[in-house]
Amino acid sequence: MKIICIGRNYSEHAKEMKSEVPTEPVFFMKPDTALLKEDVFYYPEFTKDLHHEIELVLKISKAGKHIEEQFAHKYYQEISLGIDFTARDLQTQCKEKGLPWEKAKAFDNSAPIGTFVKKEALDLSTINFELKINGVSRQIGNSQDLIFSFDKVISYVSKFVTLKVGDLIYTGTPQGVGPVKIGDSLEGFLNGKSNFTLLVK
Repeated sequence: MKIICIGRNYSEHAKEMKSEVPTEPVFFMKPDTALLKEDVFYYPEFTKDLHHEIELVLKISKAGKHIEEQFAHKYYQEISLGIDFTARDLQTQCKEKGLPWEKAKAFDNSAPIGTFVKKEALDLSTINFELKINGVSRQIGNSQDLIFSFDKVISYVSKFVTLKVGDLIYTGTPQGVGPVKIGDSLEGFLNGKSNFTLLVK
């Protein structure tokens, strides 16, 4: 199982990060050790600026490569919410030096995941999702604002990387990313229903 993350897939998030809006999907990967299915996250000792990025997550249900966009919908059946935790200070340092920044994104437990929902239960063109921290709304997104659709992302990534059953695609975060601290309680909502809770320790 691998985790594929799409960067800058919401234009307002690209702007808040002072990045160009991409003309094709941007992706990076996290190892399977990044996946966190528990409801507790331990703040890593190597960062002082850990940021939340809530995302819609696709679970690949059928192996494939060079998938045509028109057939991409056949390769996933479930959707959830996840967080792409980012050590922003490490990422900034790496960017300034022109170095890869996996250590800022791919560290252990950096990809919490919620409960998966059958896609038939959702209107894929307008999925609402939200992150609340200590009961206060921090990020709100909707799938209709994706720069690159689910099917476009699957098709594009599969040109370079073979997709296998169980792979996860984190499809990008909307604007509003920001820091978390020890003691924070995070809760993700999918179409208004609680999808995950996470305590930062």
